[in-house]
Amino acid sequence: MIRSSDEIAKMRRAGRVVAEMHAATRAAAKPGVTTAELDRVAAEVIERRGARSNFLHYRGFPAVICTSPNDMIVHGIPDGYVLAEGDILSVDCGAIVEGYHGDAAFTMGIGEISPEAARLLEVTERSLWAGIEQLRPGNRLHRVGEAVQKVAEAAGYSVVREYVGHAIGTAMHEDPQVPNYWPGTPGPTLKPGMVFAVEPMVNAGGPATVLLDDGWSVVTADGSLSAHFEHTIAVTADGPEVLTVL
Repeated sequence: MIRSSDEIAKMRRAGRVVAEMHAATRAAAKPGVTTAELDRVAAEVIERRGARSNFLHYRGFPAVICTSPNDMIVHGIPDGYVLAEGDILSVDCGAIVEGYHGDAAFTMGIGEISPEAARLLEVTERSLWAGIEQLRPGNRLHRVGEAVQKVAEAAGYSVVREYVGHAIGTAMHEDPQVPNYWPGTPGPTLKPGMVFAVEPMVNAGGPATVLLDDGWSVVTADGSLSAHFEHTIAVTADGPEVLTVL
């Protein structure tokens, strides 16, 4: 799907709301705070900006954000979990403005974290930006996953296979998917106006995952830490434009 400049302008506005949600939840995420409290913080941003949540009620999801601590990879439901010093926490946020979506995630340390956890966060974020750099006209989409995989695996980590990035626009999840690894076949050729959510999920241990009984929360099969970073990015004639920033 090729988006017009007007459509991308709306996605840029949605992206700014997501970035504000990130800033607010990051500032509030401290030892002693529950993940449910972070969900309320994010909901206040949505309401204040006159946007809509694309997570709330999506296939029955009960919250505005996903909060995934430590060995939880994605889709954690905000609840009474109390953040503790040394935790890492992934926060995934989305917003809709005038029918157009923004989607982004980050992982942060709560208080002082171990050097091993800090390295996982640094490498995962670096893998995201390596993938983003590939979103240039004339490139093939699979180059994104190749770049993410190269950074993550060079550091001794593994890339989650079951959960991937995606095109985005008037729906949060559109085709084609954006794997964070070499998918085995070349992807479509990139053109200006295409918009994607790139979101590496990187495990300190093996790549295997387990879906918990709540039907949403996904954890590492071996109990290792996991990190998740994501941005919504438009392909432009001048290269990638990250839309989920202030």
